[in-house]
Amino acid sequence: MCAMDVPAKRFLPVRRLLSVALLPGLLLAMPSAEARPKAGTGTNVTVDYGIALAGLSIGTAQVTGAFESTRYRMDVSARLTGLAGAVTGGMGSARSSGLIAAGPQPNAFAISTKTSNSGIAVRMALAHGTVTQAEITPPLVDLGDRVPITPENKRGVIDPASALMMPAVARGDLMDPANCNRTLPVFDGATRFDVVLSYGETRTIEKPGYAGPILVCNARYQAIAGHRPDRPGVKFMEDNRDMSVWLAPVEGTRVLLPVRISVRTTIGTNIIEATRWSRSGGATTHASTEPADGSKSRTATSPMAAGTLASLDGHP
Repeated sequence: MCAMDVPAKRFLPVRRLLSVALLPGLLLAMPSAEARPKAGTGTNVTVDYGIALAGLSIGTAQVTGAFESTRYRMDVSARLTGLAGAVTGGMGSARSSGLIAAGPQPNAFAISTKTSNSGIAVRMALAHGTVTQAEITPPLVDLGDRVPITPENKRGVIDPASALMMPAVARGDLMDPANCNRTLPVFDGATRFDVVLSYGETRTIEKPGYAGPILVCNARYQAIAGHRPDRPGVKFMEDNRDMSVWLAPVEGTRVLLPVRISVRTTIGTNIIEATRWSRSGGATTHASTEPADGSKSRTATSPMAAGTLASLDGHP
């Protein structure tokens, strides 16, 4: 099957996928001063990704993380290319920033996506895992078929951009299988869902800028609120057993980032895979280094797949 054999309407799920996951937000809300790492300090990592669907290259993405002591910032951008880009015009970017305590505690999140005929932007403010303010432009159309979002659904959550940063769960070795076993509570401003990860295996890979072990985590999607339960995509994703994320450690930190995400969709397997890994700053450490204070990190954040899963429920 060549790209020209794919009807334009079949790129609609791809547009939804990108609108929530890989194209999380134009810089609509600058992070607070206390949460923004200082230029030239801490550890910085940039990962370039290729995006493929059903074996066809459809786009590129980039994730940049900045980590300084207990502060972090995550920037994400992506663009559809080739026929997919010509049909949809899909592009976007996002930013999230906050503190790393037991895990990420975002205080600001912004996402904006654009296609040839539509666009959506979300801004959120959070405090200690609780959403204090959220704004979606344009507002979602209320058809009366969404599961209502309650105040409880906005507590103990992470945003999709922060979800790309995964602090270690286990003490010691970052390749401990326990670092796969976690539940990711994600709220994107419109929907609340969990991504449940479990250990699959440990592999060794070699990419430009990174060569070494990675964790392969299996993933499951669980809709919580804000979704439209009658949509076929919701049931498809909840029943989906063909999802995984590969995690690699960021040297000099207690953080892992995705190098590959694979999600089976109704039109083929979507694969987001690192093509280059670049790190700068920070002290050189080994994967077995523990936090300086001896504390145990417990909170999980979501890989890019988290947003990918949410986007397939018919999210505008």
